[in-house]
Amino acid sequence: MRSGNPALSQNTFLDLGSGTVVRHDAGAMSLNGTVNKTALLLVLTLAGALFTWSQFSEALAAGNPGAVMPWVWGGAIGGFVVAMVTVFKKQWAMFTAPLYAVLEGLFLGAVSAMFELRFPGIVMQAVGLTFGTLAALLMAYRSGLIKATENFKLGVVAATGGIALLYLVNIVMGFFGKSIPFIHESGLMGIAFSGFVVVIAALNLVLDFDFIEQGVEQGAPKYMEWYAAFGLLVTLVWLYLEILRLLSKLQSRD
Repeated sequence: MRSGNPALSQNTFLDLGSGTVVRHDAGAMSLNGTVNKTALLLVLTLAGALFTWSQFSEALAAGNPGAVMPWVWGGAIGGFVVAMVTVFKKQWAMFTAPLYAVLEGLFLGAVSAMFELRFPGIVMQAVGLTFGTLAALLMAYRSGLIKATENFKLGVVAATGGIALLYLVNIVMGFFGKSIPFIHESGLMGIAFSGFVVVIAALNLVLDFDFIEQGVEQGAPKYMEWYAAFGLLVTLVWLYLEILRLLSKLQSRD
């Protein structure tokens, strides 16, 4: 099993001691349970996002939009820390996954409000495209139109790793006042790059579907429903942000 999502690595469903799947017949992971927990995490993310969206609106009305930045950084850094804890302590996912969802919501709400201020209507477009992509790929996967073959997985994982490395280099360059131009610019290269990243992020959903399905088939422990829902949320957040970035580049050219 392989997934481009770092939260759903090849050994996610394996017992680290024996290298075999741990079966819990009395409380095994189920598809319905994973779907329900994913829905709950999405609701918590929305709640966090609505809070910081309203905070940004109030700060903007008071003439101090920068007042929302502590929520942005708190959500971003807190979400990253909780995500790392969840990755290494999967058994804690029942508690850490909801916390991650709320923190990520705080970050997304403020960032979305900033984009909306500059490009009215962009957030609803991004949300619609994100969930539309999720639904379309899920149907394609369930119908067998898209199959997560080993070569497919290898290609998506390699592309995801390349994108992550490029972003890391860009962050390091930022400390010296430099950046990789096409990551942020709205020229043809910038739009093409963002389009490519959106495609790769979307294809990671297919790998996640396949990975979760295999976890269910192999009888992974019940807490893995929370962990699988967390991993899927990580991909959805990435996809939403990349779609938001792509739409902003396209609208900047109008």
